[in-house]
Amino acid sequence: MRISFLGGGTLWGMERKTVRHTIGVSKTVVNPHGSSDPVLEHPRRYAMSRIERFHGTAADGTALTVVYAEQADARVAFALVLAGDALPRLVHWGRPLAAPETLLDAYDALKPQRVSGALDETAWPSILPTQSEAWIGDERLTVRRGGVELFCRFAVTDIRIALAERDAIDVAQAADAPESTPAEARVAVPGASVETPVVTVVAEDTEQGVGLEWTAELLHGGLIRQRAVVRDLAAGVAPLEIGKVELGFPLPALASEILTTTGHHLRERSPQRQPLTVGRFEKVAMAGRPDFDASLLLTAGTPGFGFEHGEAYSVHVGWSGNSVLSAERQPYTTGLIGGGEVLMGGEITLSAGTATDSYTTPWVYGSYGDGLNEIAARFHTRLRDLHPELVAKPRPIILNTWEAVYFQHDFDTLKALADKAVESGVERFVVDDGWFGSRRDDTSGLGDWHIAKEVWPDGDRSLKALADYVHAKGMEFGLWFEPEMVNPDSDLYRAHPDWVLKPTAGRLPMQGRSQQVLDLTNLDAYAYLYGAMDALVGELGIDYIKWDHNKLVTEAVSPRTGRPAVHEQTLAVYRIFRDLRAAHPGLEIESCSSGGGRVDLGILEFASRIWVSDCVDPVERADIQRYTSLLVPPAMMGEHVGASPAHSTHRATSQELRMAMAFFGHMGVEWNLLKEPQEALDKLGAWFAEFKRHRAWFAVDTCVHADAADPAVRVDGMVKPDRSAAFYRFTQLTTGQTYPAAPIRVPGLDPDGVYRIQPLYLDLDLETPGLGNGQSPLGWWTADGVLATGRALETYGLRPPSLHPAQAVLFTAIRER
Repeated sequence: MRISFLGGGTLWGMERKTVRHTIGVSKTVVNPHGSSDPVLEHPRRYAMSRIERFHGTAADGTALTVVYAEQADARVAFALVLAGDALPRLVHWGRPLAAPETLLDAYDALKPQRVSGALDETAWPSILPTQSEAWIGDERLTVRRGGVELFCRFAVTDIRIALAERDAIDVAQAADAPESTPAEARVAVPGASVETPVVTVVAEDTEQGVGLEWTAELLHGGLIRQRAVVRDLAAGVAPLEIGKVELGFPLPALASEILTTTGHHLRERSPQRQPLTVGRFEKVAMAGRPDFDASLLLTAGTPGFGFEHGEAYSVHVGWSGNSVLSAERQPYTTGLIGGGEVLMGGEITLSAGTATDSYTTPWVYGSYGDGLNEIAARFHTRLRDLHPELVAKPRPIILNTWEAVYFQHDFDTLKALADKAVESGVERFVVDDGWFGSRRDDTSGLGDWHIAKEVWPDGDRSLKALADYVHAKGMEFGLWFEPEMVNPDSDLYRAHPDWVLKPTAGRLPMQGRSQQVLDLTNLDAYAYLYGAMDALVGELGIDYIKWDHNKLVTEAVSPRTGRPAVHEQTLAVYRIFRDLRAAHPGLEIESCSSGGGRVDLGILEFASRIWVSDCVDPVERADIQRYTSLLVPPAMMGEHVGASPAHSTHRATSQELRMAMAFFGHMGVEWNLLKEPQEALDKLGAWFAEFKRHRAWFAVDTCVHADAADPAVRVDGMVKPDRSAAFYRFTQLTTGQTYPAAPIRVPGLDPDGVYRIQPLYLDLDLETPGLGNGQSPLGWWTADGVLATGRALETYGLRPPSLHPAQAVLFTAIRER
C-alpha cells in the first residue's frame, strides 16, 4: 500500500472516514474519492476521546478497515484491523498513537507468512478465533444443531462506530468540600458526562444461520471491554445450542509471563507466576460463583513485571456464575488472553424468530498498564463511576455482630454492643446470622425469612425495637441474609421441595453447610424471596444488607425446565439486587460469599462493597487485600478490626497491626467490644476518629503498592489524585532478609515535588506498644519528619523503622512545593 501526504494533511491513496471527539471545533475530513464524513462534535470535558475509521488496501489487494479508539486522559488506545469481510484483529493496545492512520500498514506489518507443514494461512487470531481462520488451539466458539457441531466462518456485514455518553466521576477535579471540618473530611467531586468510544461489528455465517454482533468499548479510565451476541438466524430447523463463546485479546510477543491468583476459604488471592509457554493455561470457576480460587485478573506481561513497572495486560470476566480465564499460545502465534462464561449442555438453546433467539456473553474486560498499579487504577475508575455513593457518602464505620455473638442473639446483649459501638465511633450496626426462623445454628431455618419470635418477641425487645434503638443512636441498621440458599430442615423446603436446584427428581446435590440452592429461575420462588426481603427492608428500616452465599452451586438443574440453570440463576440474583435498590433508594448491599467467594464486575455493578475474606487475621489480610485491590478499590473492600487471637487462625497480633491493616478500606470491627478493656476501646476510637478525617479522600485516591525485594515487607499507599498528599503503610510481616529493614520505595508521588515525610501521630511512639526493635532513634521518625523529592522516594527510597514481625505503621507524604 502506498500513502502520500499532501497539503493540509489530506491522505491520498486511501479512503479516510473519521468520527472524532474534538475540542469545540467543527471539522470535516475530505475523502479524495469525492465523499466526506463530518466529525461528530462533542463539547470538551477535560481531554480528548475519539474513535476513527480508516479505509485502504493491503499489499495483496485485500480491502482494509482500521478502527482506532483513544482515551487520552487515560493514556490508552486500541486499534482493530478488518481485512475483507474477516472478523477484527487487535493490532494495537497501549499508549495513544501520534499517527493512527499509519495503522493501515499494520496488516502488512504484522500478518504472518505461510510456513511449511501448515495451512495456506498461518493462524493470526481474531477476537473470536475459529478453525476457518487456521486457529487449531482450544475451541473458542462451540455451537451445535441437533447435537452436531457447526464450524462457523463469519463474514462481516456492518461496522458501526460511535461516541456514547456515559456518566462518570471526575476525581481529577476532587477538592475539599465546604462542609469539611478537621474532624471529618468531605470531598466535592463533580460528575461528568464522558464520551466512550464504541465499535460494533455485525457478522454472520449465512449458510449455517448463525449471526454474531461483537461490541468493544473503551471506557473512562482506560478499560477495554468486549462482548458478543450470538443469534440463531435459521428458522424451521433444529434449535441452535450454545456451548462456548470465549473472547480474546492477542498479546505482544514480549508478554511472556503470566500472573494469576489461587486460594481457598480464609486464604483468597494468593499470587502465582509462571511463563506463558506453548499450550493453554486456564482458571475455571465451576461453583456457580467465581469462588476463592478465582483469579480476579489473569495478567500477562514482560518478565518480572511488578506493581510499579513492567508492561502488562490483564483480563477479567465480569460474571458471577461459571466462567473461565485463559492464556494460550501456539507454535504459530503469540499469546492470547481471554475468557467467558462456561455453559453446560442444554443451558442455552436458541430458536430463530422467538424471544430466545440470542445469547449475550458477559463483558470481558481488558486493562493495560506499566505495572499492576496502573492496571488496577482502571478497574477502580470503572467501579467509582458505577457507584457515586462511594464519593457522595463517606463509608460508615461498621460493626458486624458475627464474631461478637455468633448465633447467640438477645436484645440486651446486642443493645449493649450497640452502645459500645457508638461510643467507639461506629456508624453502621449489622446484625448477622441467627435472627430468623429456627436458625439457632447453621443446620436449620435458612429460607424462612421471618423474624424468630422466641429470640425477638414482639414489643420493646423485638428486632424492630433494636433497629429503632440503633437508628436513635445515630447509626444505620444492617441485617444479614443468605437469599439463594435453603436448609432442608426449614419450613420453606418442607413446603416446596421442588424449589431447589437438583440433578434428578430423586437426588439432591451434595450438601454444604447443611444447605441446598434455591431455584431462583422458578418465578414462585423468586417472588417469595423478593417479597420477604422487600417487606423486611421496609418494616425494619434496613439501610444495609449483608448478602451471603455459602454453598457451592453444583449439579444445578432446575426442576422447572430440566436444564442446567446457573446462567439464569445468576441473572435472577442481579435482578434482586437491582430491584431492591430501586425500591429502597439509599439501600446498600454487600457481596459476601463465605468471605471473598463472589468478587467480579458482574456482582459489583450492584453491590456497594465486598467482604474480602472470612479471615480477619491481619497477617493473612496483608496479601488477601493487596491482590483483591487489583480489581476492587479499597473503599469497596470490607476491612475489619478483629479479635486477638484471630478466630480463623488463632494467631495473636497487636491491636496496632489490626487497625493499620484495616485503615485504607471500608473500615469496621468484627469483635466483641463488651469483653474488651476501656484502654483497647479508647485506642480503637482514636483510630476510627483518624479514619474519619481521611476516608472521603481514600474513596477517590489512587491505590498503590510498592515492589520490594524482601518478601517479608509490604508497602501500600493511597495517593491523592493531584499527588499533593499520600498515606502509606509499612508492614513487617515476618523477620526480613535485611536487619534493620532496607530502604523502601515510596511510589505514586510527583517526581519533581518536595514532600514532608512524617509518621502518623498515632504511630509516633514505637516503644510503648512494643512495635519496634531498633536500639537507636530513627532520624526521620519525629513529629517534623524530613523533606524529600518524589523522585528520591521512588528510587533509593526511605528507611522504615525496624519493627518486630507482624507489625505495621502508617506515615504520610505532604507536598510543600
